[in-house]
Amino acid sequence: MKPIRALALVAATLTALLACGAQAQQHTSAEADWPQRAIKLVVPFPPGGGTDAVARALAQKLATRLGKPVLVDNKPGASTIIGTDSVVKAEPDGYTLLVSGSTSYTVNAALRPKLPYDPLKDLAPIAIVAKAPLVLVVNASSPYKDLGALLAAAKAQPKSINYATFGSGSAPHLVGALLEQATGVRLQDVPYRGSAQAMMGLIGGEIQLAIDTVASAAPHVKAGKLRALAIAGNDRSKALPTVPTMQELKLPEAAFDGWYAISAPARTHATILAKLQKEVDAVMRDSGMQEQVRNQGMEPVFIGPKPMAAAMEDEIGRYRALAHRAQIVVE
Repeated sequence: MKPIRALALVAATLTALLACGAQAQQHTSAEADWPQRAIKLVVPFPPGGGTDAVARALAQKLATRLGKPVLVDNKPGASTIIGTDSVVKAEPDGYTLLVSGSTSYTVNAALRPKLPYDPLKDLAPIAIVAKAPLVLVVNASSPYKDLGALLAAAKAQPKSINYATFGSGSAPHLVGALLEQATGVRLQDVPYRGSAQAMMGLIGGEIQLAIDTVASAAPHVKAGKLRALAIAGNDRSKALPTVPTMQELKLPEAAFDGWYAISAPARTHATILAKLQKEVDAVMRDSGMQEQVRNQGMEPVFIGPKPMAAAMEDEIGRYRALAHRAQIVVE
């Protein structure tokens, strides 16, 4: 090789190496300096309801700690798939995050073979931030004073009890199906866009039953508009302490425990994830935040990324088996 060509090759190589180094340094600086602009929390439900309440409380506290705006972006539809998919496809730079319930993280993955993403692979867990029990409620003027009376009516006349869901495969739909499996009754599911619409449908007499979070239903119960029949989980709710659980009603097969969590797109840099985990942990230790969450009928927690991932994997397997036994098929 001629000396001039050799020198040109060395110069080109050095230029490329310097450019790569500068680019790497730029990326490292961007990750270390995160956040530099507003952060978006995508909520795959309409405004109102438990998910939205958790996201807005998180947004307020995180904005104060991070010194940047944290905005809530409601993207409802398709049993939370539209909003969740938008986060999965977002740039993994820490500026687009998902706040949703276990429907997005486990139920859809268990029931929907054609889901356009895999939450175990396409989302980076940050933390479970609240436990959110579901409750079965009827209109306060309903003739059903307890769950036994409602089930007796459903058994006598199959499909006569209409109940609200957030679409096929949503958590309320799964609880309804599990209740059918456990008792032998047949209910009729009616899809609504979100909690607020379902509650109004029940209060307005469009449906006879709703299965929703305590956060969404408890204010209406306390206002005398709705009557709570049962907590869908295994533990009583502090917001509705007199309402029995499925376990107490001898229906453990119908039990379902809900929760809310925050996550990022997969491939988000570890530096950003670590900072998010630290800040979310600090927010959930804040007494004001804990009071806000409890006032919404939930229990504040901080369950970090590794146990959150383990819980997701466990629930997907468990709900998939339950769906198979209950013959729940969601396309």
